[in-house]
Amino acid sequence: MLTKLTSLSVSFKEMATLYVSPHPDDFRSLLALIAAEFGLSSRPNIVTEDPPASLNARSRPALVLGTGEDCSVLSGTSAVSWYLAYQSKRTGIDVKQQSQVWQWLSFADNELIPVSCAVVFPLMGVIGVDKKVQQSSHAELMRVLKVLDQALEPRTFLVGESITLADMAVATAVLLPFKYALEPSDRETLTNVTRWFTTCINQPQFMKVLGQITLCEKMVPVTLKTNVAENTSAAADSNGSTANGPPKTEAQLRKEAKKKEKMEKFQQKKEMEAKKKTQPVKEKKAKPEKKELGVITYSVPTPAGDKKDVVSPLPDSYSPQYVEAAWYSWWEKQGFFKPEYGRKSISEPNPRGIFMMCIPPPNVTGSLHLGHALTNAIQDCLTRWHRMRGETSLWNPGCDHAGIATQVVVEKKLMRERGMSRHELGRENFIQEVWKWKNEKGDRIYHQLKKLGSSLDWDRACFTMDSKLSYAVQEAFIRMHDEGVIYRSKRLVNWSCTLNSAISDIEVDKKELTGRTLLPVPGYKEKVEFGVLVSFAYKVDGSDEEVIVATTRIETMLGDTAVAVHPADPRYQHLKGKMVLHPFCDRKMPVVFDDFVDMNFGTGAVKITPAHDHNDYEVGERHNLTFINILDENGLLINVPPPFLGMKRFEARKAVLQSLKDRGLFKEIKDNPMVVPVCSRSKDIVEPLLKPQWYVNCTDMGKQAADAVRDGSLKIIPDHHLKTWFNWMDNIRDWCISRQLWWGHRIPAYFVTVSDPSVKPGEDMDGHYWVSGRSEEEAREKAAKRFNVSVDKITLRQDEDVLDTWFSSGIFPFSIFGWPNETQDLNVFYPGTLLETGHDILFFWVARMVMMGLKLTGKLPFKEVYLHAVVRDAHGRKMSKSLGNVIDPLDVITGISLEGLHAQLTDSNLDPLEVEKAKQGQKSDYPNGIPECGTDALRFALCAYTSQGRDINLDVNRILGYRHFCNKLWNAVKFAMKTLGDNFVPLEKAQLSGEESVSDRWILSRLSAAVGLCDAGFKAYDFPGITTAIYNFWLYELCDVYLESVKPVFSKAEEDSTSQRQALVCRQTLYTCLEVGLRLLSPLMPFVTEELYQRLPRRQPQRDPPSICVTSYPDTEEFCWHSEEVDRDMEFIMTVVKTIRSLRADYNLTKTRADCYLQCVDSATASLVQKYSLQIQTLSYSQAIIPLTANQPVPEGCAVAIASDRCTVNLMLKGLIDVEKEVAKLMTKKGDLEKQMEKLRENMAKSDYKEKVPVKVQEQDAEKLRQSQTELEKVKEAMDNFRKMM
Repeated sequence: MLTKLTSLSVSFKEMATLYVSPHPDDFRSLLALIAAEFGLSSRPNIVTEDPPASLNARSRPALVLGTGEDCSVLSGTSAVSWYLAYQSKRTGIDVKQQSQVWQWLSFADNELIPVSCAVVFPLMGVIGVDKKVQQSSHAELMRVLKVLDQALEPRTFLVGESITLADMAVATAVLLPFKYALEPSDRETLTNVTRWFTTCINQPQFMKVLGQITLCEKMVPVTLKTNVAENTSAAADSNGSTANGPPKTEAQLRKEAKKKEKMEKFQQKKEMEAKKKTQPVKEKKAKPEKKELGVITYSVPTPAGDKKDVVSPLPDSYSPQYVEAAWYSWWEKQGFFKPEYGRKSISEPNPRGIFMMCIPPPNVTGSLHLGHALTNAIQDCLTRWHRMRGETSLWNPGCDHAGIATQVVVEKKLMRERGMSRHELGRENFIQEVWKWKNEKGDRIYHQLKKLGSSLDWDRACFTMDSKLSYAVQEAFIRMHDEGVIYRSKRLVNWSCTLNSAISDIEVDKKELTGRTLLPVPGYKEKVEFGVLVSFAYKVDGSDEEVIVATTRIETMLGDTAVAVHPADPRYQHLKGKMVLHPFCDRKMPVVFDDFVDMNFGTGAVKITPAHDHNDYEVGERHNLTFINILDENGLLINVPPPFLGMKRFEARKAVLQSLKDRGLFKEIKDNPMVVPVCSRSKDIVEPLLKPQWYVNCTDMGKQAADAVRDGSLKIIPDHHLKTWFNWMDNIRDWCISRQLWWGHRIPAYFVTVSDPSVKPGEDMDGHYWVSGRSEEEAREKAAKRFNVSVDKITLRQDEDVLDTWFSSGIFPFSIFGWPNETQDLNVFYPGTLLETGHDILFFWVARMVMMGLKLTGKLPFKEVYLHAVVRDAHGRKMSKSLGNVIDPLDVITGISLEGLHAQLTDSNLDPLEVEKAKQGQKSDYPNGIPECGTDALRFALCAYTSQGRDINLDVNRILGYRHFCNKLWNAVKFAMKTLGDNFVPLEKAQLSGEESVSDRWILSRLSAAVGLCDAGFKAYDFPGITTAIYNFWLYELCDVYLESVKPVFSKAEEDSTSQRQALVCRQTLYTCLEVGLRLLSPLMPFVTEELYQRLPRRQPQRDPPSICVTSYPDTEEFCWHSEEVDRDMEFIMTVVKTIRSLRADYNLTKTRADCYLQCVDSATASLVQKYSLQIQTLSYSQAIIPLTANQPVPEGCAVAIASDRCTVNLMLKGLIDVEKEVAKLMTKKGDLEKQMEKLRENMAKSDYKEKVPVKVQEQDAEKLRQSQTELEKVKEAMDNFRKMM
């Protein structure tokens, strides 16, 4: 099929006509039209009528190529769309992709389209409506779409990295369900499909054919307006005409007239309903205004640092902008975040202990993203919890200078704005530019942290390039260099030719290729080929024999100095002591025998380039081979013969290959899966390059770090990271700390030249000729002493390089406190308590802090390490600016439009192509922008998300759900405060009076359980456990049950003294729940809890702390009222309540209250029901609750349902409903069920049923029959009940 279609490929400059249907929802024709829109310079002539009979085209769409007798005709959706898409290269870039596209076409035709039509056609009036069939069709559609959803999870498009025919076909197959059948709740469960579908329909080619698509809000019958059809066909056919096709028969016309009449009646009915709905809205204008209160702002003039007004009434609804205003500056000014708060001195012993944690210093480059927000949400929750527990708490802020990242950003800015490179500007002037940029941008990060509510001690904020920290970095280097732990060596490093610097492993992205791939490389106009294995031969010296080797980097053969084979390989034993000849120079290279060679791979012979490959380097060391460096710092070839000398490395790749072919040495080239190292900063291909650098000997330090975890001195949580820790520490390599940059801590090492004939000149590689010093004078004195000469004979040259950023980060936990000087902060707060960060920097930062802490201070920098998950986007992709999925937390807090998101990209340092790609990503994920969620909702969501394991796929839209939680919290507290009344005075201590009702005892039991769960959760770093406990308490226990069940208590409060006393006890219980509930929530949602807490009366106004953030956190000693018995009883009561509610819903008793007879199996259960009868009556909206024992008769006329094995619910319906009408309904339902069952049984009884029908379908039929039987029994039972009432 594919071959036939491909062979038809002709230009549209020849006459081509596309016949399509004029119907706006004919998805088959729409697919052809969309395929035609993609990338064609000239489109076919489009006609919206049937093709002439002479063409023998079976159906529309049909494509006629050419004219007259020589024309070719393609008919059918797949054939036409494949041909059109093939013209614009949208059918896949190779055979594999083409097969995948064809597979998705088959999926659309066989899986999606039938079930989509079954769901949508009844709504469109194409076929009759059978609700049962429609429901099962809808369920099947959801099942098929979930398969699609899983396939799309890691992908933006179905095949490859851009839209193909696969996307067009599947998108048009689901077009009608998205327009008419998939409600918002359906789309929420299909996040990947919805994201992908939105991306597709927003492509210009889709929009030109489909126009603006409105997604379904509610599944209702569809009325197609004539003008819509006309507009759509006009859009589809700018050059064609709308024709009526062949004349219709009289029967067809009658049928159409009847259908039109029916549709007009239906439309009139819908218009009447719509009219009714709109009329009352005009009278009541309060509703829209009430909705607007959701974005109310705080307008009371409050100078920064002054306490917010808490006397004015609370707004009607929760608004983040109102709630979050003014609190932070007051907290900061009051000193609540400082460890000194509430104590004379930080050195003063605190029996509750000390909590110290330093922030993982964010890069000064630009702004924070949601990954940082997760880190800070968790860390602030922990800090606030420890502070509320009364511990001396310090969370120390700081910012990292981010050597490479910052230099790249400023270099790009310099080139963009002034057209200059850093070399043209000069080192000193460039560093001034970086400081200037830092002073402009650095504050943005701190502003974001404050908006997140982070309770950091800002007076202790540090920047890694500050003089205090720079002095500590210098001291650390000198001490470790003097000790010999830091040394000079020439080894292979990760080299970025674009940055002209070595880079660390964390800055190398490993791009996996499955085969031949063209990649863009900075400095090259054309893309460069990777993912191929080139085989060529080396001639053996003195014979006609040759040895065949293979490589993925053919240009490196210019630096080969040996060929290696396995010592046990029988094929090469005769080559011991032999040489092979290099074809491009007179180099003879030995054949070496080494165990590292895999004799089963390829020919079993391996080319060795010691200066440009990590494995080859080690072989070169073992066999004392020559190391020939063939690349300079810019990626130009050196130390090679003409014509390759001076070539760019990837231009040499082509030249070397051609030269091998010319000499007859080339053997073959084939696809080869491989990993290409790419610089994350410059996107350059990383080269292994021999460079003299400074290294840290990590052997002993790594062992100490591993031993600290093994002996329990250092705890890593969760423990599944232990394997990674031991793997790294036990196999640690020395650490390269040199970076060829200008921005950073310049290495305090000096190369020594001695003006004395008795001292021979030194080489850069010789560590003996390098000294380190705190100043040039100190270094000169060290050098004079070492070489035993006078100071005036010493000339020094300081190393131009700077230290790896991770070096200064590695000493951050103690450099921030003034180390190496003995300061009060260092004595009190070092070692710290906890290090909390993402698991992705376990080795790069955490391990180095542990190693350097032990080395330089003799102490572990912290006792525990808690590693949280890494945040990815909703599709599981890494946060990347070029994907457009890096979201500023402030945009989630305040909300932002799609245009606003686009504007941020325009102001960024991204290349124009990357900006466009990122815009498409944003349009796909946030077609309507990001709604305002608020800080509290964002923090709560991030903490709730941490249960997903190693990675978090964060859907920004889900955060909005927690804003709704804030609103429910707000409304609950407002209602409760109104219930408490203005004159309410809480008891000085939360305690039981002994007069609590069963509802009071239960809610206090649940409150105590929540306190216990939160306490355990914080201790175990189980943040989802904490969020779930608090959420469930506030929403499902306090709001849904307790507040509802005590309403009668307050409504009868003034009837007599007993009622008054009961109401008073109830108010004290309610206050305790509010006050303790807010304190439980405070570490996670600091703003809304402060706002509401400030409105509550105090237990001890003169002694209670001024803010909730310094109030004690509830503990299990004080709140010890958890009772499993009470919980168990209430759980049973709620089962009864839910059963009654379910029965009421079944019989549509929305407003009518009915008597309820609860038949219990024993007197104990009857007694329990009697005890809770008021609660059951209130929560189930019943008229009266009458407990009955097993032997007491139930009055006739009741609907029956079993609540549990202990209780049966009997709801009195007699006199409340039209019995005859209900029986008639049930009779109809009974008849329908019996017909369905009879049809099923007939099918299943056929002689060939077992052989012909698939097993899966047989199982489905059996299940349908069973369900229908159960439903029929229920219908009969209900009919019997109703007949008893007649």
